[in-house]
Amino acid sequence: MTGRCSIMYKKAFMLFSAAVFAAAASGCGAKSYKDGTYHARSAEYVDNEADEAGNGYGEVDITISGGKITACEFKTYELDGTFKDDEYGKENGEVMNKDFYNKAQKANAARDNYSQQLVAKGDIDEVDAISGATLNYNEFTEAVRDALRQAEE
Repeated sequence: MTGRCSIMYKKAFMLFSAAVFAAAASGCGAKSYKDGTYHARSAEYVDNEADEAGNGYGEVDITISGGKITACEFKTYELDGTFKDDEYGKENGEVMNKDFYNKAQKANAARDNYSQQLVAKGDIDEVDAISGATLNYNEFTEAVRDALRQAEE
């Protein structure tokens, strides 16, 4: 019975040690952010060089309070600096290509979703891409990572 107890104690010690190591490792790499509002811009993306559709860049304003992300605003712009609003995807104020307009507006809707996910989850690596809005996702994650680098303590 002594040998059996010894084996049980060894197993218990190994499990305890593994739990302590896992708990310590989970704290490693955790970043601390300074409170404030941080602004960043993504690179200019070109989805289709033959057409201006989908081209542009994104900008974020992230607010950190208590070391956590409490607000995020994400805006996207065409290469010429025009904000991609409810008119984005129209030509001369009219929907000329319904499929393109719908895709453009889906991308616009994704902007708010990405911002909401970031605030709710608190981690850019936890923000899920939305099908049909991958370009916006790339712009968003790039700008957010830059803003968070600015906020690191």
